[in-house]
Amino acid sequence: MTETAATEQPRLRHFPVAFFAMVMGLTGLTLAWRKAETLLDLPVAASPALLMLSTGLFALLAAVYVAKLIRFGAAARQEWLHPIKMNFVPAVSISLILLAIAWHPVSAPYSRLLWLAGTALHLVLTLHAVSHWMQHGKLEIVHLNPAWFIPVVGNILVPIVGVHHAPIEISWFFFSIGLMFWPVLLTIVFYRVVFHGSLPERLVPTLFILIAPPAVGFIAYLSLTGAVDAFAHVLYHAALFFTLLLFAQARRFLGLRFFLSWWAYSFPLAAITLASLAMFQETGAVFFLRLSGILLGIASVVIAGLLARTALAAWRGQICVAD
Repeated sequence: MTETAATEQPRLRHFPVAFFAMVMGLTGLTLAWRKAETLLDLPVAASPALLMLSTGLFALLAAVYVAKLIRFGAAARQEWLHPIKMNFVPAVSISLILLAIAWHPVSAPYSRLLWLAGTALHLVLTLHAVSHWMQHGKLEIVHLNPAWFIPVVGNILVPIVGVHHAPIEISWFFFSIGLMFWPVLLTIVFYRVVFHGSLPERLVPTLFILIAPPAVGFIAYLSLTGAVDAFAHVLYHAALFFTLLLFAQARRFLGLRFFLSWWAYSFPLAAITLASLAMFQETGAVFFLRLSGILLGIASVVIAGLLARTALAAWRGQICVAD
């Protein structure tokens, strides 16, 4: 075996499924920029480029992960059963759903294929995750972190474009799953961080995931009902509060060492930006317009920085290594 082959095999074995959080962040930013271009009559340039980047990145990551499944299936199965890593596996199906949302204005048939694949896969992964939580005898409170929102609360994304691709009851079904589990997991997460010590440094960025469920819930609820009613206001302002809460702790996050989990910053920031743009569209309030501009700038800078930092870490060999 050559030296190169000996080096490549372990890197592939340790290729993490959490890489798909990059697709989530980039696709979320795509949607935010497209909304801004439409509402503010901006040049349509950023969103098409981001859509191509997101789609290409998903294809690349999927190809590499399939290679891992073929060559190191046991390592992949260990990841699926790991009490923490398993919660990042549904990032694959969520990426498909987000790409379906992003592609819908470009190609409805292609969007429908992506949505069907992503929705079916996410239902399977949701059932797997919840069944694992209920049957696993070795889970402890210290295993809990906001990434646990991903498998079940990710169902809230389905209606955003699902209302165009299937009977509306299907979208309500998935929305109800996510909305039911959100307060349950939110309560347990707060119990974990308040009474059982701080999260490990590697998982601290996942606190930004607290923003995503109410922000995405607001967007999905708007798709289902078409109106910003009292409940929509509750969802949006809950997301805005979590955003302010985490921004107030900025010094804590800026002092962290780089881990791939930093990508947990990306999609929630894009989600609250998109929700704020939707609030401006529905209410016409200048406050939401200005807030959207600030959040879009922050999300764009953060995600550009994450891309650069991830590329640097990959070049230094700090990614795809044993924990």
